[in-house]
Amino acid sequence: MKAKALTITCCFLLLCCNKVVEEDCTSKSFQVTATAYNSLAYQTNSNPSITAFGDSLKPGFRYIAVSRDLLDSGLVHNTEVKIEGFDSFFIVKDKMNRRWRKRIDIYMGKDVRKAKKWGKKKVNIEYCIQLKDSLH
Repeated sequence: MKAKALTITCCFLLLCCNKVVEEDCTSKSFQVTATAYNSLAYQTNSNPSITAFGDSLKPGFRYIAVSRDLLDSGLVHNTEVKIEGFDSFFIVKDKMNRRWRKRIDIYMGKDVRKAKKWGKKKVNIEYCIQLKDSLH
């Protein structure tokens, strides 16, 4: 029993104390218009749980869709994004119609009331673009 407790303690310490070396990146930030959307056919298309990147949306996860001009700014598929006013990161999982510029759409599952309550706001976003290795 003591050996099992010692093993668990050692694993815990390794996980908690292990320092992660972050890759070099360039931080970018923008002010964007943020709206909200739901995985419902009338807001998206006939398959509302599948994104334009082919990912499956799952209610409860923190996802965003981005306007295509932001894709050109390095805000690409699976990028982690910090949105002003939220305490955790969102992940780029969808892209918006070509007509939108400087815009994000925050995924709010199937909670239409929550999305309507959010409305439309100007927010600052921040994300990191990984630097390319010159040997590749």
